[in-house]
Amino acid sequence: MTKHRTSGNSATRRTILGGALTLAVGTLGGFAPAQADDLKGTVTLMAYSGLFQDKYTEAVVKPFEKAHPGVTVKYYTTGNSAQMLGTLRAQKGSPQVDVVIFDASTSLIGDKEGLLAKLPVSENPVIGELSKQAIIKKGYGPAVTFDNLVFVYSKKAFPTPPTSIDALWDKKLKGRLGISSMPNIQGAALLAIVAKSLGEDYTKSVSKAVDKLATLSPSVQTFDPKPDGYTMVLNGDLDMATGWNARAQFYAQKNPDKLGVMLPKEGSVLQINTINLVKGAPNTPAAKAFIDYALSAKAQKAFTEAMYYAPVNPKAKISAEAGAKTAASKLDQMLPFDWAWEATVAGKWTKDWQRKIVPGR
Repeated sequence: MTKHRTSGNSATRRTILGGALTLAVGTLGGFAPAQADDLKGTVTLMAYSGLFQDKYTEAVVKPFEKAHPGVTVKYYTTGNSAQMLGTLRAQKGSPQVDVVIFDASTSLIGDKEGLLAKLPVSENPVIGELSKQAIIKKGYGPAVTFDNLVFVYSKKAFPTPPTSIDALWDKKLKGRLGISSMPNIQGAALLAIVAKSLGEDYTKSVSKAVDKLATLSPSVQTFDPKPDGYTMVLNGDLDMATGWNARAQFYAQKNPDKLGVMLPKEGSVLQINTINLVKGAPNTPAAKAFIDYALSAKAQKAFTEAMYYAPVNPKAKISAEAGAKTAASKLDQMLPFDWAWEATVAGKWTKDWQRKIVPGR
């Protein structure tokens, strides 16, 4: 893994004084009560790279380090959620990561495989402040961000903004479309949206949606946009691509004449990233303190303002401007979608993508 230091200089460590937070006795790992003055060492955080890393470091990591001068947060990136899960599996016998942020369906797998530790409200009271939708599995890592699937498009190709997923089948998009297929969870969200548009109950069958998406295959330039769909649209390589709202809004704000963001009238799916304590984490006390801070109203507000992820803590008082760009202002347009249930059918849906949708018909 590559080490990404959070400091802006060459220092690899920061030395500390203390704080005031009291940590309860942990049932996991058997650590004794600790005062913030006693928190020290390194917390290894594994999370997403690129823009997420940059913004999360500024909005959450550095303020946490300032509040706890004896703790250094080491930010590791290993790619997407599936790759992060692979890292945890490889390290199961000797964990090197303390905290991991990845999508909800992956965290459920991690819980099931015993890779992630419990986070009861009794030991992490801030979890009790979170919205109901933030509790993915009671007693385990909760949501840390809310997002939703959108479609980014070239304003040159679409001078009139598209409003429906029907735009994906526009003939002018032939060879100019980017779709992130499963196992990327964008593929699962798209499958659910198309199923809903066809009047299909995705919890019972997605056969109609699979057949419909298979007809899209000839127009798709790539089912794995690299480095991502936003960049490819901005560079003129694609005219439309699937994406996540937070990143899409950020890029659209920076490039208002080039990039548009469509939330289709058919609705969207809420995407959830969770924050988790790794079972057997090398620095459990400081890791739990970091999780508490990341879920606090202060940290939630800061990251929402920086990158338009909707906060999971209702006490976070975000600006109206930021709120209008997040999933928080569009919850009535989110389809009911159970990521815990999706985890049970992800294997089958992935095969449908690989065997039927990507090859087309």
